[in-house]
Amino acid sequence: MSDIDDDGLTTDSGEEALLGALRRLRADRMPEHDLWPAIAASIAGDARPTRTPWPGRRSRRVVPWAIAASCLLALGAAWQWQPSRPADARAQLITHEAQAMTREYQGALQVIARSAPASVEGDPALHELDDSAAQIRRALQQDPDARFLLDRLRRTYAMRLELTQRAALT
Repeated sequence: MSDIDDDGLTTDSGEEALLGALRRLRADRMPEHDLWPAIAASIAGDARPTRTPWPGRRSRRVVPWAIAASCLLALGAAWQWQPSRPADARAQLITHEAQAMTREYQGALQVIARSAPASVEGDPALHELDDSAAQIRRALQQDPDARFLLDRLRRTYAMRLELTQRAALT
């Protein structure tokens, strides 16, 4: 059912209760104290310093925890950003393994060279593999912790020995 309210609008009975509640919300309230004298004094420069509230007990309990959290954060950041040291045990192990592999490779080449004709060493593919092995050894000196370089050196030596053996047998 529709009714006509004070403003001349047609409303339903449920809407009428809502409109009545909205009209009651329009009641003006006066502030608890007049704010203008403090504002005027502040503008004029006569403002007295306002008293800042002293931190309560709750904030005093939080301060030690905040300091502890800050210290932990600083220690964690320092630990994460420390420079890495390439001279650790793993890097030394990789360096020693590369040196041992080079000695074994050179020994195997000498054995094959005794039984191979002299024309084998003139092959440009073998010289290319020797150059690659030298580059890998230099890279290992720059970054002794690079395990993938050791694997690459092993494959290069194996390929060089295989090609040398094939050339020696033909």
